[in-house]
Amino acid sequence: MRLRNTVRDHRRRLDMTQAALGEQVDVSRQTIVSVEGGDYVPSALLAARLARVLHVPFEELFQLDEEAAK
Repeated sequence: MRLRNTVRDHRRRLDMTQAALGEQVDVSRQTIVSVEGGDYVPSALLAARLARVLHVPFEELFQLDEEAAK
């Protein structure tokens, strides 16, 4: 199973750079790149910060991708 996310879509909707988002949630731009690319699964605390800054519910930002398990 994989964790899908819509961080990139919501960040772009707000016209925010990866660096600006990283600054607001106290991580590097590279961490945001990794989260958006699905290479890094954020901690619950980081995921909650991302949801708050992007103004979306946690469940809308992150979903389990059950298809990836097959």
